[in-house]
Amino acid sequence: MDSASQDINLNSPNKGVLSDFMTDVPVGPGVAPRAPAVEGLTEVEEEELRAELAKVEEEIVTLRQVLAAKERHCGELKRRLGLSTLGELKQNLSRSWHDVQVSTAYVKTSEKLGEWNEKVTQSDLYKKTQETLSQAGQKTSAALSTMGSAISRKLGDMSSYSIRHSISMPAMRNSATFKSFEDRVGTIKSKVVGSRENGSDNLPSSPGSGDQPLSDHAPF
Repeated sequence: MDSASQDINLNSPNKGVLSDFMTDVPVGPGVAPRAPAVEGLTEVEEEELRAELAKVEEEIVTLRQVLAAKERHCGELKRRLGLSTLGELKQNLSRSWHDVQVSTAYVKTSEKLGEWNEKVTQSDLYKKTQETLSQAGQKTSAALSTMGSAISRKLGDMSSYSIRHSISMPAMRNSATFKSFEDRVGTIKSKVVGSRENGSDNLPSSPGSGDQPLSDHAPF
């Protein structure tokens, strides 16, 4: 850095001499340094490729401008026809799905999946598993059906018992046995009530009382 500053110093005796490492740098104002030629290409080939690249880039810019103008014109036509963005999206999705279905990859994948499905369904393991699941389902259905029948029969028995009980109560009250039992209970009750009345009549009266009735509050 010090030697470079000395070489470009106006007061230095070497002011007109540039250092070795600066001899390849262009001194013209506004001129970009040129990159060295690509390895394997001559200068003529490089110039031709650069010219072709510039031409292609210019064409790309022109095509982008044309495409933007076409898109604006297309949007204007859709607006005038009343076509919405949602309808266009549905149409594009439908068209894309149709393209996928008719594509070679999709057809081959569908055929492959069909072959695998056929192989799996025809295998012994799949058949045994299906039979086992079918038998288990039948047993479960039979068990549930038996349980439901038992519950229904139990509820029916309880309902029949309740009906018979409600019907048999009046019939039992009108039976001879029940009436005989009621007569006996009534006879016993009459005897008990009569003995109580006779006992109160035979109680001795207190001295001096005469034939006067006992007071309600007389002590025993």
